[in-house]
Amino acid sequence: MEKIVEQGLLYDFYGELLTKHQQEIYESVVYENLSLGEIAEQEGVSRQAVHDIVKRCDKTLLGYEEKLKLVARFASVREKIEEINRLSAQYESGELKDAAAYGSRIRELSAKIMQEL
Repeated sequence: MEKIVEQGLLYDFYGELLTKHQQEIYESVVYENLSLGEIAEQEGVSRQAVHDIVKRCDKTLLGYEEKLKLVARFASVREKIEEINRLSAQYESGELKDAAAYGSRIRELSAKIMQEL
């Protein structure tokens, strides 16, 4: 996964667990795409301080994901829902002729989603 996308997802799930100061700095990097120098100037701190905060946030957010696995679970459920949508579109278009196989696969995917929730 591209680093900035991964950072955004991790922040979306766990950002509220960071301090307000960490949140402000991390949002400036991830969402506003500001440079470390720009943020340092805004915050009145050194570029190195901003770098250290961002690295600490990355490590903290990854630690939460390693323990809780919410992002991984979200991605897995999303994939299954996308497959259900593909199957439904194929069924509606007449590409899938075997209704029993279609229903079976939908139930299988639904059961997997329920297990993950």
